[in-house]
Amino acid sequence: MAPTEARPTSHTYFSQRLKLHYLDWGNQSGKHVLLVHGVQDHCHNWDWTSEILSKDYHVVVPDLRGHGDSEWATGSPYNNLDYVYDLAQLVDQENLEPLNIIGHSLGGTIAVLFAGIFPEKVASLVSIEGVGGHWYQDNSGTQKRIREWIETTRNLAGRTPRKYPDLNEAFSRMQLSNPHLSEERAKHLTSHGSNRNEDGTYTWKFDNYTHSKAPFSLTYEDMVALWENIECPTLLLNAKQGYPHRVGQDDTLKHFKHAKLNDVDDAGHWLHHDQFDAFIAHTQEFLNQHAR
Repeated sequence: MAPTEARPTSHTYFSQRLKLHYLDWGNQSGKHVLLVHGVQDHCHNWDWTSEILSKDYHVVVPDLRGHGDSEWATGSPYNNLDYVYDLAQLVDQENLEPLNIIGHSLGGTIAVLFAGIFPEKVASLVSIEGVGGHWYQDNSGTQKRIREWIETTRNLAGRTPRKYPDLNEAFSRMQLSNPHLSEERAKHLTSHGSNRNEDGTYTWKFDNYTHSKAPFSLTYEDMVALWENIECPTLLLNAKQGYPHRVGQDDTLKHFKHAKLNDVDDAGHWLHHDQFDAFIAHTQEFLNQHAR
């Protein structure tokens, strides 16, 4: 079912001259919880989570640059550190410290990086199927990496966003990509994740250039150093049927000082949708113990 009780307010802020969007679910006297979505997702992926957590916490949910109702970056690739910068801007401007941060997939990666860069700002951390450091290892050589990035970017320049004749076609595509989603959730995410074009067709809101990553970013060693810098209690939630190379897999749990790893069964990469009750139970128990 779509959320029906709490209703968020929509806001914008500026980061690196981009106008970025976020939802504030109220309860501003509560402890601050920041929810960070994954690549090609949007803030409404967290609506069910936000509705529950906002009863006890001040929940803030941004659309990352190039996603949802935030502006697209022009003339530069989408880099993890740019996303971190955007979160830092939001946290500082809205006085969200101490911060309890929860991220999924790319959002989990960003949340973990933020906690390692600003350990004094973060009270607790939850990563759901966060993309692990091994995924970022690339030993192909500098020339090959740059040439592949140029070729990928050039191809994206000629790529026309797919148009769907109506919302039902977009909904069918959403269900095909995420077969674990219930029909109600898929429809909710589709309606919030698409725009209607002037000719009546629909396209996804995210920027196609988010399919490309910068040729140079943090190395695996850089990421490990930041993981080891995290001081707050950490919960790593991964799906047994999810993707490989998640944060906490590949013997990476050892790099976290105060981390607990839970593998949730019968769930894919969108664990927080596939096994929502288990996810919210783990998360609420963790926040009850560690949020401040």
